[in-house]
Amino acid sequence: MPTDFDITICGAGPVGLALAALLARRGVEPARIALIDGKTLAASVADPRTIALSYGSRQVLEQIGAWPVAHDPIREIHVSRRGHFGRALLRSSEFGVPELGYVCRYGKLVERLAGSVAQAGVTVRRPLTVINTAEAADEVSISLDNGQVLSSRILVQAEGGLFGAQADRPVHRDYGQTAIISHVRVSAPQDGRAYERFTEEGPLALLPQEQGYALVWCVGPDRAQMLMACKDDEFLAELQKTFGERVGRFVSASARHPFPLGLNAHPLQTQRCVAIGNAAQTLHPVAGQGLNLGLRDATVLAELLARDLASDTAPDALARFSAMRKSDRGLTIRLTDAMARLFAGAADGSGSQAMLGVGLGLIDAIRPAKRLLAGQMMFGWR
Repeated sequence: MPTDFDITICGAGPVGLALAALLARRGVEPARIALIDGKTLAASVADPRTIALSYGSRQVLEQIGAWPVAHDPIREIHVSRRGHFGRALLRSSEFGVPELGYVCRYGKLVERLAGSVAQAGVTVRRPLTVINTAEAADEVSISLDNGQVLSSRILVQAEGGLFGAQADRPVHRDYGQTAIISHVRVSAPQDGRAYERFTEEGPLALLPQEQGYALVWCVGPDRAQMLMACKDDEFLAELQKTFGERVGRFVSASARHPFPLGLNAHPLQTQRCVAIGNAAQTLHPVAGQGLNLGLRDATVLAELLARDLASDTAPDALARFSAMRKSDRGLTIRLTDAMARLFAGAADGSGSQAMLGVGLGLIDAIRPAKRLLAGQMMFGWR
């Protein structure tokens, strides 16, 4: 029986939008691709969150005409442990790329991707919420909150959401940490350099952005509550004490927003349904790998579906997708989980903290190890 669409994507965040544009670019008829999201485009564009893109993600966006987007480049990443010996410094010049990554606003990226999708002619339906799905042998029925029921040969779940609002998946870990998000200005910014500083409670990241830094400060819930209640000068004093003076004095901070942190993963794949991005794996923000892993998901899935859709072997493509993505997904999940759980949350003086210091020193000294780390962060396991 004919279906309304060949491929329906639930979730028009960066990963869902990128998948739609990649499918159209690889020859799937745009009118047969449906993109469904519960928010208006204006609401998504107004989202002020900061995201980190790897150099590999830039290459994906270039394929679909979604680059350039307003950004600040990351040419160096300084990784250290507060108050301890050992650090690693990654420079883009060491790896033959112009930048290691980029810092941009979520809304700006969505706006650029939405333009690429519109130009391609993909069917976009919003604001609509999927309230139920039912998979049969040859199609998936998708019930929407406006009473409409659509049929599709393939359903891609790309609506992941935030850790604190998700149902528990088979691989689940609450790190007992909260990320405090803000934008800070300093007296001595270092052009193009990002910082990842491990503390006893969790990592503290400063990402160069808009003549200051995007701050991601991971702490325990009690500490987070205290920091959220601080006046601005008190908050800046606590930040200064924790980070030190590598960027001079912290002079101002924007509004603060707290987000609970955890690992929530389940690589869903059935005959006609598959999950990608945060819908498949929600990660701790340490090393900034979540969105980049999702864009790699979208790239591989688009290649396989575009090749196998016409021959009606799309279900086989989903099985191959899961097999092909297993190594990259698994390694990235294990890496971020270890950094968040074993190192960032361990007490001063513990064995894992000593291992971290030694490890950072070895990574900095051994070029192949540094290249492996940089390659994983930029391009994933391939």
